[in-house]
Amino acid sequence: MALPRSQARGWVKAAKMAQRRRPAEDTGGPQSPAPGSQRAALYVHWPYCEKRCSYCNFNKYIPRGVDEAALRRCLVIEAQTLLRLSGVRRWVLGPGSWELCRAAEQVAGILEGSPTFSSPFSFPRVESVFFGGGTPSLASPHTVAAVLEAVAQAAHLPADSEVTLEANPTSASGSRLAAFGAAGVNRLSIGLQSLDDTELQLLGRTHSARDALQTLAEAQRLFPGRVSVDLMLGLPAQQVGPWLRQLQGLLRCCDDHVSLYQLSLERGTTLFTQVQQGALPAPDPELAAEMYQEGRAVLWEAGFRQYEVSNFARNGALSTHNWTYWQCGQYLGVGPGAHGRFIPQGAGGHTREARIQTLEPDSWMKEVMLFGHGTRRRVPLSELELLEEVLAMGLRTDVGITHQVRGLSYLVRITLSHSVFYTHTHTLPFLWHWQLELGLGLAETGWAGALGREVMGRTRDQGCRGLGSSPHLLQLRCLLSPLNIDFLSHLRE
Repeated sequence: MALPRSQARGWVKAAKMAQRRRPAEDTGGPQSPAPGSQRAALYVHWPYCEKRCSYCNFNKYIPRGVDEAALRRCLVIEAQTLLRLSGVRRWVLGPGSWELCRAAEQVAGILEGSPTFSSPFSFPRVESVFFGGGTPSLASPHTVAAVLEAVAQAAHLPADSEVTLEANPTSASGSRLAAFGAAGVNRLSIGLQSLDDTELQLLGRTHSARDALQTLAEAQRLFPGRVSVDLMLGLPAQQVGPWLRQLQGLLRCCDDHVSLYQLSLERGTTLFTQVQQGALPAPDPELAAEMYQEGRAVLWEAGFRQYEVSNFARNGALSTHNWTYWQCGQYLGVGPGAHGRFIPQGAGGHTREARIQTLEPDSWMKEVMLFGHGTRRRVPLSELELLEEVLAMGLRTDVGITHQVRGLSYLVRITLSHSVFYTHTHTLPFLWHWQLELGLGLAETGWAGALGREVMGRTRDQGCRGLGSSPHLLQLRCLLSPLNIDFLSHLRE
């Protein structure tokens, strides 16, 4: 079930060599040579934490004891099963065949600019692995290594694949971080959340600002150029000036990736209850918007590119794994409560599915041992749902929809030309309502404001008349005009 230890060490060594060869300059974002059913990102969920933070409603558990060997075994089994079901699996090839496939893949990458091209040399591979939670830095490095070994055995895990581990400062000492690096991790995402001790206590975090800065320094020493940090905004009673000073202080010592997350009060959390009962003031949305806008400006001045609503990077340090989500790529969710979206292979499967794994760890493990995976729910996605996903995800990024990973722009045109727009026109008002709200929101927040203003201007422009007879079709066409999505020719066919 696991690779021989020598092969595992060989993969880690190759990965470290590939990382040293990675160019430092910004190449415009992660490049996915050929999005398709044989390429995937893999998310692995570690469900346990030391304590539950006051704002968090994620699927996590505070255990009295963890049978990590049993959990590790189930993570390995489910990863292998889902890789097989998705078609992302290693081929059995003869000597020299890998080199031949790599050469063929390069040729296929050139030809795949054509939406009608179908490569016979599609190269099964996992392009990124992300260990999230929960607090995966509480796991043993051996568990991380076992999962990576299983992935490398079941599918092609290139030496330059991004392998990310979420880490909390109190469970990420220098020695542990080094051990995770030896296990194959090459990127860290550190949940600092704040550099103010009072705010950290409010959030229920177990670390101090000093702990956070010490962990950040160790992480940068071990993973130079590959460390991301999270900073929250919009907390109760939080003010713009002190928060901006936190951000500016963080920029003096952080690496090349920063995520800004606005607090969301989630029902069932301690913070939600405290606000509801009046023990804490409700966060001020106007102040939160000001923090966000000012924070964007500070990061821009520091050389960061805002490549997604909440994510900023410089020197090409974008998250390859998250980029797969935003580009509607195939991703597999392994572990209790993990989510995935992929096209299952076999039995004539051609429909992308949303999958959710069983939430509770013990129940999930029983199902994995019985069936090879703990998938609790499978939802085939309709053409309209696929279109909504492409639009919503694409508009989160700075490249929008016209510059999607190759093939996805064509997917939009194909979906728009589908008979749903002939035979189910009653769905259009809903789609238009959803998209109009999104356009207004973008314009109001300033993110892609030019796009939002152009969208709203064109919906009022009489020049859009004559592009279609249905008023809903006209509105949809006017909305998508700034995105250069030309689907009328497909509708007329």
